Amino acid sequence: MPRRVLCALWLGLAAGVAGAFEMQHWQTADGARVYYVHRPELPMLDLRVTFDGGSARDGADYGLAGMTAAMLEQGAGGLDADELARRFDRVGARYGGGAGKDMASFSLRVLTDAEYLEPALETFVTVLSQADFPRKELQRLVKRRLTAIKKRAQRPGALAVNAFHRALYGDHPYAHPVDGEEPTVRALTQAKVRAFYKRYFVARNAIIVLVGQVERAHAERIAARIAAALPPGEAAPPLPPVPPVRAREINIPFASAQAHVYIGQPGLSFGDRDFFPLYLGNHAFGGSGFGSRLIEEVRVKRGYAYSVWSYFSPQRRRGTFTINFQTRSDQAPQAKELVLKMLREFHAQGVTEDELALSKDNVRGGFPLRIGDNGSIASWVGRIAFYRLGDDYLKTFVAKVEQVDRGRIKDAVSRRIDPDNLIVVTVG
Repeated sequence: MPRRVLCALWLGLAAGVAGAFEMQHWQTADGARVYYVHRPELPMLDLRVTFDGGSARDGADYGLAGMTAAMLEQGAGGLDADELARRFDRVGARYGGGAGKDMASFSLRVLTDAEYLEPALETFVTVLSQADFPRKELQRLVKRRLTAIKKRAQRPGALAVNAFHRALYGDHPYAHPVDGEEPTVRALTQAKVRAFYKRYFVARNAIIVLVGQVERAHAERIAARIAAALPPGEAAPPLPPVPPVRAREINIPFASAQAHVYIGQPGLSFGDRDFFPLYLGNHAFGGSGFGSRLIEEVRVKRGYAYSVWSYFSPQRRRGTFTINFQTRSDQAPQAKELVLKMLREFHAQGVTEDELALSKDNVRGGFPLRIGDNGSIASWVGRIAFYRLGDDYLKTFVAKVEQVDRGRIKDAVSRRIDPDNLIVVTVG
């Protein structure tokens, strides 16, 4: 699923989830932060453990965080990957794990009856705290990752987004792809993976989320058991600020009928004070699909592109503000010129009263659904905890949207979007 769609789901469902659950939180004796939601409707527990150990912590070893997360289930506590999988399967438990730019997360879904829950928890704790990183499995995953990287180089869209991030972030840890680059992945070793694991997979760098049919006292015991199995360690240090960018245009030749175009600059971090005015302003400009300015001008009136989007992708530090479209290579210059002209107008004028009213209506209309799935709630709570968005984030989302007026949007857009300092990447 494209990142813009994931971002839209995150934003669009927020108020619909508000009121669906109540969070409680505390800290274990070992320093792990715990968030708990009691959901008695089904005899299930969804458990999620998140570490501040995403690819932004890779250093020069691009792909290290992702490889470390993938290796946990390949062997732990002397058990190989097949035996770990069998242990989860015997009790109908579902395990998952992986890394993004900011975090590495691991999940468990299991019935709360003790005959299923206890053995699943034992295996889950073993995977998190006793990873073996067998050499043979590491070599296998490295080969698989290298194959994926080679295939990535054959896709113009992937080339464009990677070039966009490199130009946007420079030497910042957000610049490289989570999966890494061919030379750095080839150089990954057991020693590097173990060192990353020992540094970041520790209690004081962990958030534990429990959602399901378990009472508070039981949740406290489970969280304490997980945290106690991990080394205490230390929380990861703050990431460096994202530096400003200067205007730059990058053209990468590629034998394709379509040109892939990315335009943008650093955007928002989670919790940013300008989040709501920029969210609503962008909704009108290019974030709402049909009805947005970009779709109306670029697709409907001129037929330059089938789809065109603008979107903010918040991260712990400033994520991207991106305009993305694909167009015929021979009309790419005209399409880019039009989009840049429209962005300058948006920067100067903000939105109209009608556009703001329609954006608010669309946001409200996207909120009737309540998330009843415990796994989805666990994912929500994990993000709220990781980015420290506040216990009332979901409950106050609609109210904060309603408070935005045209003046706030114009002020935020004029300060936070700079049409004179954009990265423009074209592959095709």
